[in-house]
Amino acid sequence: MTRALILGGTADANLLAETIVQVGLEAVYSYGGRTRAPAGQKLPTRIGGFGGVTGLADYLRREGITHVIDATHPFAAEISRNAVTACAETSTPLLALERAPWVKTPGDTWIEVADITSAVAALPERRARVLLAIGRQHIAPFGARPQHAYTLRFVDPPEGALPLPDADVIVSRGPFTLDGELETLRARGIEWIVARNSGGSGARAKIDAARTLGLPVIMLSRPQLPDRPRAESVPEVMEWLGHRICLGA
Repeated sequence: MTRALILGGTADANLLAETIVQVGLEAVYSYGGRTRAPAGQKLPTRIGGFGGVTGLADYLRREGITHVIDATHPFAAEISRNAVTACAETSTPLLALERAPWVKTPGDTWIEVADITSAVAALPERRARVLLAIGRQHIAPFGARPQHAYTLRFVDPPEGALPLPDADVIVSRGPFTLDGELETLRARGIEWIVARNSGGSGARAKIDAARTLGLPVIMLSRPQLPDRPRAESVPEVMEWLGHRICLGA
């Protein structure tokens, strides 16, 4: 009997969960706990960390998990690495539901960097209006460039004071549209964008808007992860689980 664990928190994970409910598979959906108001699920849900590799391995054994689908954000490197090790230790099949990264196209002005420190260093010395689209966990290092006016976009309102002297917050949950992103960038006079190469369509609109407006994008490359089987679509995952489907049919 299949009993799957979805490591979720993304739109892809939510779509997978909906599909699993529709076909009647048994599964548990796990949120990492970074979002205070995660999207509701019809699957049984747990929130919070597992306690590293050992905790995750114990959970897989205790709960009788037969399959693990890592559908976390491409930059959630710690849980992805832990899943590889824990699944190997428990002989539990693992599949990553991983959207393809964005690829630079003609008209894009990207400065590709490996980490947050490099992203901070890539900003100009002169004052500029900067959109930080990187999540609330990674904004503190930009305090080293206090001359800039930052616009931050979070899923949840910030708790406490921000570590930047000149910052404005937009509280909003994607997916976002090209027209909406163009309006935001123009209304706020954005001159630079700092983004993570998340891939997929839900967050891509800001990249297309930057191309349209000729804005430079400091693009954070994805972290290196151990080799693991991967899929790019929910039907691929369902086939791996033994249920061939056709979305939209």
